[in-house]
Amino acid sequence: MSTVEQDEIMARLDALIRETVPDVQTVTKYGGTLYTLRPQQKEGQFCGVFADKAHVQLSFSAGAGLPDPDKCLQGQGKHRRHMRIASASEVSSEIRREGLVKLLRAAVAAQG
Repeated sequence: MSTVEQDEIMARLDALIRETVPDVQTVTKYGGTLYTLRPQQKEGQFCGVFADKAHVQLSFSAGAGLPDPDKCLQGQGKHRRHMRIASASEVSSEIRREGLVKLLRAAVAAQG
């Protein structure tokens, strides 16, 4: 995956996150961008976006507890789950977009 493709996916994810959670703030950390409503508290980070060689990862801090009826979240950790996005069209697809919005809202709610 080229850097241009990664940048396009990350830009679309950023726009979707900001549209879904208007008060969101970002923190650059761990080689990616973390999204939070409480930048001074680690617990406030509800998701993050990270570039990888073959995809962009959308990670959810409390992903293990999120509703995932489409089974799109991956990972076996105690808390964190992620999804791999390999094209910008995945973010823009109406069906995928609806699922992402639901996950983002649930992730924010899980942070209290």
